Amino acid sequence: MKQQKTVLDYRVILRLDKSLGSKKACYVAYCPTLGVVDDGPTPQEALDNIQSTIAFHVECLQKEHKEIPVDKPNEELVTNTQVPFQVTPYTRFAV
Repeated sequence: MKQQKTVLDYRVILRLDKSLGSKKACYVAYCPTLGVVDDGPTPQEALDNIQSTIAFHVECLQKEHKEIPVDKPNEELVTNTQVPFQVTPYTRFAV
């Protein structure tokens, strides 16, 4: 049987963080649909690394005959919102 190729499109969130061991700045890439994370010293390297991680994860799901979750970018809207909030002397924000 002829195998069909397709391209899977996944949403990835990048954020600046610190490496656990060295405390050096790094970029963390997160794919919420698959729940996988990777990182890199630059945004591009983090994206390259998460692509490899996603490919590996999808291949594992396929080998285990499990459903492969997919994003539906044409059916979703990703946005931010602002919420008014009263700050008190006891308010602490995570950084």
